[in-house]
Amino acid sequence: MKTIMSYDLMETFRNTNEWMGASARAMASYPVWGLAPHPMFKIMSAWGRVTERSFARMVIKPDWGIHSIAAEDGRDHLVEVETVLDKPFGSLVHFNVHGREPMERRILLVAPMSGHYATLLRSTVASLLPDADVWVTDWHNARDIPVSEGKFDIEDYTLYLVDFMKKMGPDCNVIAVCQPAPLALAATAYLAAEDPAAQPRTLTLIGGPIDPDAKATEVTDFGRRVTMGQLEQMVIQRVGFKYKGAGRLVYPGLMQLASFISMNMDKHAQAFQEKIWSEAQGEGSEHDKHYRFYDEYLAVMDMTAEFYLSTVERIFKGLEIAQNRFEVGGKMVDISKITKVAVKTVEGEKDDISAPGQCVAALDLCSGVPDSMKQQHLEPGAGHYGIFAGSHWRNNIRPLVLDFIDENADNPAPGKGKPATVTPIRKKKVKTAEAG
Repeated sequence: MKTIMSYDLMETFRNTNEWMGASARAMASYPVWGLAPHPMFKIMSAWGRVTERSFARMVIKPDWGIHSIAAEDGRDHLVEVETVLDKPFGSLVHFNVHGREPMERRILLVAPMSGHYATLLRSTVASLLPDADVWVTDWHNARDIPVSEGKFDIEDYTLYLVDFMKKMGPDCNVIAVCQPAPLALAATAYLAAEDPAAQPRTLTLIGGPIDPDAKATEVTDFGRRVTMGQLEQMVIQRVGFKYKGAGRLVYPGLMQLASFISMNMDKHAQAFQEKIWSEAQGEGSEHDKHYRFYDEYLAVMDMTAEFYLSTVERIFKGLEIAQNRFEVGGKMVDISKITKVAVKTVEGEKDDISAPGQCVAALDLCSGVPDSMKQQHLEPGAGHYGIFAGSHWRNNIRPLVLDFIDENADNPAPGKGKPATVTPIRKKKVKTAEAG
């Protein structure tokens, strides 16, 4: 399947469905049909609106949509997203809150490169902004990166994290969500050996596959069943001539999206049926719950073939992180070298992507870290997304993570154990942020 033709065929299918939706919406919305008020026209128009928007979202990078946060002084402080370090395959971006003094808590939020943009963590960023300065790894869509920029695999990803941590400085607190958890752990160990002074202060790993063999899931079972040759043949394609990355081998975002949807096909089908019906009844809204979720969920990005394949081969099949034998540039990365970084793991009881046991394995690997600097948390009833977004994150996990950061600060705040939003390090508490 490694042809430009197969890549363009998927894009043609997507574009055709977008066009069909737009055509149906336009045709069924003609005023003349008011003379024959048949419900078919309303249903057709509703189907067209939902279909056009859904297929159009698949090639649009979402905006962060965080415009301001409310503060105790009664003012809204404007938020500007600025690029701090720009690299070919990803950038380090900072959420600059205007009119606010620098915060003691400095957080590097490592976003996953697993099909969706970093904006998937929008609500996570918004919840942290009132109480911390926040930086995020903003990974770029592989289809827009010229072949001349070279490869990008998990070793390159790890070195990107090393550069981002160095840029942030040793007083930063790293929070890695899902896929990057093992590589964030490896990047910290790399710094421990190569540049100990640049290590972060704390490392929080949320729902990541440190040891995929700890407990089987559908993801790990798939990795076991399929050989690397089969995987490469099934999912790897070349970017078409429409994009700057023409000819680059990628795991296309549209193919990843098809895989995501297939895991819960009935649920997604019902959601779209209900949305079309509400639109047909005139109850639709431009920014309702359905669109807020699917505008983000359907926006997918291509992943470089070498990154995807090396992740499967070395993290899931080879268990190189789990067995502490991961190498970067020919150098062994020894996780036991980490001695001064406090480490916390967070897992969800009902996580069906990175099951409980997979992430907490990091604590045993960090044999050089004192037990007093290790913490673990299993969130009851939480699924994969619930451990970094939604009520489980806002009400339970976020306060625990901020407390963990405070407890391992150079000047810990008094009143340990209380919710972190009650005992910030330097500044008075700022109310919970909401996305623009």
